[in-house]
Amino acid sequence: MSQSPAVAAGTKIGHVHLKVADLDRALGFYCGVLGFELMQKMGSGAAFISAGGYHHHIGLNTWESKGGSPPPPGTTGLYHTAILYPTRAALADALHRVLTAGIALDGASDHGVSEALYLRDPDQNGVELYWDKPREQWPFGADGKLAMFTKRLDVERLLTAREA
Repeated sequence: MSQSPAVAAGTKIGHVHLKVADLDRALGFYCGVLGFELMQKMGSGAAFISAGGYHHHIGLNTWESKGGSPPPPGTTGLYHTAILYPTRAALADALHRVLTAGIALDGASDHGVSEALYLRDPDQNGVELYWDKPREQWPFGADGKLAMFTKRLDVERLLTAREA
């Protein structure tokens, strides 16, 4: 396999657009629990939500999925949507919101480069909530290559980082 040219520096994933069964239920989770802002709603079929007033970070629609069920295990598709928080305190606040809403975590991990919480939205889409540690804290091997790992994250300790 030949080496392709690298993608341009500064390229980012722009947004995710999710098929959901019930738009209002999805908005209850993403806006009501996680705190995203509703930017535009198109009838009962689609909505666009953001953090900080961007046109949208997440699109939600029922165009092909209204009343539908999640794909069964063992099928291909989206593993999870990852939502990057700017600070550990902001991630702790998100954890508090999730727990207060009675939503169970599927897991919580320290990956060396980040701390991450894993859960499911009301349509059973995987959601990762995380923050990146400062680059100078990232683990590197003796060869200079990134050496990420997965260790259990102490969620009670994370909660203590929450801003009042």
